[in-house]
Order: sequence, then C-alpha cells, then structure tokens
Amino acid sequence: MDKQIRLNKFCFGLGTVGRDALYSLVSMYLLVHLTDVVRFTDGNLAIIGVMLTLFGIFDAVIDPFVGAIVDNTKTKWGKFKPWIFIGMIGTGILTVLMFHNFDMDETSHIILLAVTYLLFSIFFSLNDIAYWSLMPAISKDQKVREGVGAFARICANVGMFSMVLIYLNVPSFFGDMSERDAYFIFAIIVALIMWAFQSITLIGVKEDRTYLESAERTTLKDLFRALIGNDQLLVTAVSMALFMIGYCTTTGFGTYYFKYAYGDEGMYMVFAAVLAVAQLTALSVFPLFRKKFTRKQLYTGSMIAVAVSYVIFFLSFEWLPLIVLAGLGLFFAQAFIQLLMLLFLADAVEYGEWKLGKRNEAASFAVQPFINQFGGAISKGIVSFTLIISGLNMIANEIGLFPEKEAEIISGIESSSIWIMKLSMMILPLICILVGFILYHKKFKIDEEMYATIVSDLEKRNASSESHEVEEANEV
Repeated sequence: MDKQIRLNKFCFGLGTVGRDALYSLVSMYLLVHLTDVVRFTDGNLAIIGVMLTLFGIFDAVIDPFVGAIVDNTKTKWGKFKPWIFIGMIGTGILTVLMFHNFDMDETSHIILLAVTYLLFSIFFSLNDIAYWSLMPAISKDQKVREGVGAFARICANVGMFSMVLIYLNVPSFFGDMSERDAYFIFAIIVALIMWAFQSITLIGVKEDRTYLESAERTTLKDLFRALIGNDQLLVTAVSMALFMIGYCTTTGFGTYYFKYAYGDEGMYMVFAAVLAVAQLTALSVFPLFRKKFTRKQLYTGSMIAVAVSYVIFFLSFEWLPLIVLAGLGLFFAQAFIQLLMLLFLADAVEYGEWKLGKRNEAASFAVQPFINQFGGAISKGIVSFTLIISGLNMIANEIGLFPEKEAEIISGIESSSIWIMKLSMMILPLICILVGFILYHKKFKIDEEMYATIVSDLEKRNASSESHEVEEANEV
C-alpha cells in the first residue's frame, strides 16, 4: 500500500469521528432530549413523532436528487469536497438550534424544530452522499476498499459510542447549570468537533479526478436509470433499509429500556461501553475473517448471530448477564453487516457502470443517506408512539414534576408497559432484519468472481474507448 493510499485511509476514516458523534446526538438522543429534558406532553409528542417520520421520509426520497447534484459538480476541488464542506457547516449550526435553550412555548418550539430538523436532514444528506462517494473514487481495488471502509467504520463507531457514553453525564460536566443550558453548550462543542474532524478529510484525502474531464452530466433520466436500472443497487438499498429500521429502532429505545425496564439508567453507559468494545473488535478483526470466508458467508453468519441475539435479549427478563451476552452478539454481528453493506454499495457502482454504461458514484451512494434517513424516520415514529401507547411518556412527565420520587414512580410501572416497549424494541426489528436478509439472499449476485469480471470488462471497455479517441484525433 503506497503512501497516498495510507494517507487517504487515515484521513478518510478520521472524518467520521466527529460526523458520527454529531449524527448520533441527533438520531439517538433528540427524541430523548424532547421527552426527558424538554418534557413534551403526549399530544405534542405525537405531533413531533409524525413530523420527524414524515420529514425523514421526505428527505430520504430527495436524496437521489441530491446525489445527482453532486454528480454534476465540477470544481477545482473535485465534485465531492465542496458538498462535504457545505454539509458539515449546515449540520453543525442546525444541530445547535435543535438543542437550543430558548425560552418559548411548546407550539413555537415545534415550529422551530420542524424547520431545523428538515434543513438538518438535507444538509446531512449533502455531506453524507459526498463523503461516502469518495470511497470508490479512492480505489477500485476491493481489498483497498475493505481496508478503507473498515477503518472508517471503526472511526464512526468511536464517534457514535463516545456520544452514548457521554450524553447522560452531560449535566454533571457543567456544575449547577440547568439541563437545557448544559445540552445547548454541549451541542456547540460537538458541532466544533465535527468541523475539526471533517477538515482532516477535506485536506488530507486525494481522490482520482481524471474522470472529471470526460464525465457527462447526470440528467433526471440518467438518475432514474442509475437507480432503477441497477438491480443490485435496489436490492442492497431495500435490504439495508429494512436492517436500519430494525437497528435504529432498537438503539432508539436504549436509554428508555435501562431506565424503565432494567431500572438503572446509569447502567446503560456501562452496557454501551461493552458494546463499543464489541463493535470495534469486530471491525478490527474483519480482515482476518475476510481471508477465510466469502462476503456472502460472513453476511449469512452475521445475520444468524443477530437473530439469536435478539431472541436472547427478549427472553433475558432483565437479567444483566443475558443482556450483555445478547448485546455482544448483536453489535459484533451488526458491525460486520454495516461494513459489508457499505462494500456492497461500492461494488454496485461498478456494476451500474458495467450494465448501464455510465458511472454515477454520488447518485448511487445517495442510497446510503436514503437508507439512514428512512430507517431513522420510521424508527422515530415507532419509538414516539410506543412511548405514548405504553404510557412511558406520561411517566417521564410525572418524574419531571416530582424528581424526588423517580425511583418510586419507576418501580410502579405496569409490566404491560414494559412488554409493549420490548415488543417494539426487539421483535419488530428482528422481523424487519430477517425480511431484508431473505431479499439479499435471493437477489444479490455480485460475488468476488463476478466483481473481478466486471472490473476486467470495464478496463477493456475504457481502453478501447481511449484507443478510438486517439484514432479519431489522428484522423483530424
């Protein structure tokens, strides 16, 4: 591996640390902030749940169009970095506004939240599409991509789990400051950290820009052709979307589960630390497993581990050893699955060029934020309405009125409320994930042998095209 490839791997991966910390703050804890810090009533929480779901789906739908915008960009900084920069600035500012401490009534707060959340989703999509589209532009070598992707996922998980470990302790970092003031200052700090790490990617990564000179514009017709005509991209998109609905729903209930079911909110941080070790270990050893197993074998084995872990989690009856065992299995396997799906997407770029005759990195990688946004949107709706139906949001409001009675209030929660939450947190996600796996197993066909054929054919095609252009130039 030459010096520039190593530098690209390092700088590309580090860009995800602050980015995923900020995204996790919004995707995992915005709803927790609204229920346990701001403490919205059931009626307004229902409005917020519907709003976050619809806005998330809307943003997911427009992501391919954002991808087309990125694909049509030609600047001296390339076509990806300008949008990474614009996206990072916008998401940082909007995150701070979503965790504001302004003195306003619930209606005004909901209006401001609607505007900032919608804009956040769009700016994050710009950043996310451009960022991940850099990976296939760095190298076409599957092994290099696996190394770059694995390091990027490790860094992303460092960012995510740092947020999980820190979030609940934020008020204690700021002394006597109110909870809302503390989280407002914390959001500012996270935004600055995100900008710092993204700058490393902007400055340090050098992608191949030779394609810019001959790249054609992506029209709306090209966009739909790239997405609909690329059957492997569609299979990956649907499978990943179902997986992310399940994964985001489970993680979205994390703090609520340990607070109301397990009875010790502080244990969530210990549990998250264990899971962080599991995920980082999985990503670190992925290359070793990859030497012995095919991608399909790894994906199948990981899905079996996920299914078994969900069953153990559901039947743990809040016994910590079983919870930890289930968490280790689930998050170890999940790390493999997310990395494999990222690699499936990268391979689908070459497949699309091979099948359709046009390369659309950004339009294809628009599937990545589409999946995240769609999965996150559906999960927020599931979590919001589960909290309302189970009565747990009323419990949160009661604790806000009588904080000194928190332990007594939680101990009095009816078992039916806990089981409703566990069904939404564990069984519904498992169903979604298994349906996605069945679809992948039946329809995804790009294995190592087929990918090698695709790359070989593309090289021959490109060489033939260049030779033809030279002949035409000589005739002129």
